[in-house]
Amino acid sequence: MPGERPATYSYEMGNDRPRGDALDWIAISDRPLPVAEASSWVVVPQCGGVVTFSGTVRDHAEGRHGVRGLEYEAYEKPAVERMTELAAEARRRWPGVARIALLHRVGRLELCDTAVVVAVSAPHRDEAFDAARWCIDTLKATVPIWKKEDWADGSGWGVDAAPIGDVTGDGAGRGHRPTRLRSA
Repeated sequence: MPGERPATYSYEMGNDRPRGDALDWIAISDRPLPVAEASSWVVVPQCGGVVTFSGTVRDHAEGRHGVRGLEYEAYEKPAVERMTELAAEARRRWPGVARIALLHRVGRLELCDTAVVVAVSAPHRDEAFDAARWCIDTLKATVPIWKKEDWADGSGWGVDAAPIGDVTGDGAGRGHRPTRLRSA
């Protein structure tokens, strides 16, 4: 039954997929994220919909042209706990979801490096798309991860910093006004 098996998580993850019958792959890592591995790991026989989102470092941000790279920091234990809560809440909202991978990079990232991966499998595409979109939006709004940008004219913490929200609140995700500051 979805949601009844423990999540596999780590603070320093390798490129190994979770072992056994885990339904969640949750990790914070200072090493490159295994995008293809996460996407293939969520594939299971009962699911025909698989959605993978990979967020990469781009060369600009609002008011900051010539971005050269980013540095992410995380409050690791609470971040992993919050990501685990997020996966459980996604299953509550979309009961058909089978596997969820939520992976986030920390440390220095260069242009085009992958910063975050969300992969979700569900029996049908609508459920997979909705759950994956909610997961990335809610991860950004609720997980204590911050980014510092380096651009042509300087460096500084992301201008899109927002208060951290509650994973299970009705407003979690897009448009929610959370309660503590964070940036990612």
